[in-house]
Amino acid sequence: MSNSLVQVFNAQSVAVVGASSNSEKTGHTVLKNIVDGGFEGDIYPINPKADTILDLKCYQSLKDIPGAVDLVVIIVPAALVPQVMEEAGAKGAKGAVIISGGFRETGNEELEAEVVKITKQYQIRTIGPNCQGFNYTPNKLCASWPLIKGEGPVAIISQSGTVGATLEMWAESESIGISGFVSLGNKSDVSEIDLIEFFAADPNTKVVSLYIEGVKDGTAFKETVKKAGDTPIVILKPGRTKKGRKAAESHTKSIAGSDQIFDAVCKQLGIIRANDITELYDYSKSLGFLKKPRGRSMLVITSSGGSGIIATDVAEANGINVVDLNEELKKELVDVLPDHCVVANPLDLTGDATAERYKTTVEIAAKDDSIDFFLVIFGDPIPRAFDIVQELKQQTRKEIVVCYLGGGETEKEEVQKMHQHGIPAFPTPERAVKAVKALLNTKG
Repeated sequence: MSNSLVQVFNAQSVAVVGASSNSEKTGHTVLKNIVDGGFEGDIYPINPKADTILDLKCYQSLKDIPGAVDLVVIIVPAALVPQVMEEAGAKGAKGAVIISGGFRETGNEELEAEVVKITKQYQIRTIGPNCQGFNYTPNKLCASWPLIKGEGPVAIISQSGTVGATLEMWAESESIGISGFVSLGNKSDVSEIDLIEFFAADPNTKVVSLYIEGVKDGTAFKETVKKAGDTPIVILKPGRTKKGRKAAESHTKSIAGSDQIFDAVCKQLGIIRANDITELYDYSKSLGFLKKPRGRSMLVITSSGGSGIIATDVAEANGINVVDLNEELKKELVDVLPDHCVVANPLDLTGDATAERYKTTVEIAAKDDSIDFFLVIFGDPIPRAFDIVQELKQQTRKEIVVCYLGGGETEKEEVQKMHQHGIPAFPTPERAVKAVKALLNTKG
């Protein structure tokens, strides 16, 4: 199934049915995002009442377009969607995105069934209906909103457009980017199973991040995850409580199912399960950029004693070993560090720490085989933090996880540089440690 989606996400021509010149309407927003996103293929607005929109020639219907149409984005009243899909089929479209609502989610199951029938008849891979479209940054194709242009390793699949958009915006604001975002909507055709298969094989994607309220086909889901190989998958699935399940079942008419069974399946398949949106983002960020340490022994190096204590508590609670320093390593560190530093684990370099002090500490500790990875906490305005982390990552095969907080403008500048160079930094010790836990729990 993923082969057919390759043609959809890499479409070379797009028609927007329901394009509008009114900037307050979705038909305008989506068309503008396709244009402003830099899509290099042909763009065809469909609006029988307009000659041009955004300086693009308008057409009365899909039938009037002179060239081929690979993808049709549909933003018209639900009752008109079957006719548009018929025209898309006659035009030879490979894919369709039905943003329009008013189908199964509102009890209009017969209308959705009619659309599905047409989809199958013409073999059009269809996303939606009742969705927020998709964004595939390698093709500069944002048939969705908001406009996100930054490319990165995370693919977002979401049954909630808002949840997916939030993850996109966080990734954009932190300059880590995404490979894709797909809003599932009612999953009348394309489901999370198809998309896991596609993104697991996509060379632009390193981690698949899902928000789903229910799995359409449990057996197919398990088989697809197994075939995904080493591509890590992170899932946020709400409905842990009785009322939460009821809410999930009423949203897009999902079948939420037993949370205990779903949790067991995730553990069996090596899927990382997030408890909230922040964890979903942090875990995806970690898995997209960091390599899995060989073991669970961590050395915390910090300029903030309090942050080091917090990191220790969270690590111990999550099965990460804050390893005791051996006497030989202690002696070597005591010989080079100022007397007021606390040479233990966490290793407190104190508030006057410089980037060079961190560098010296990691270089010495990296030789100790009892340490598998480092959590480096910059707890003050520490210039050149990015420079030394980049240097250290080139010098040692042991992973370096970064937390930066309390650093004001210096922090913003250093974290921005880290993210632009593929080094994730986390804003609190708790989030950093939990992101490492996700990394350690991945399959492979």
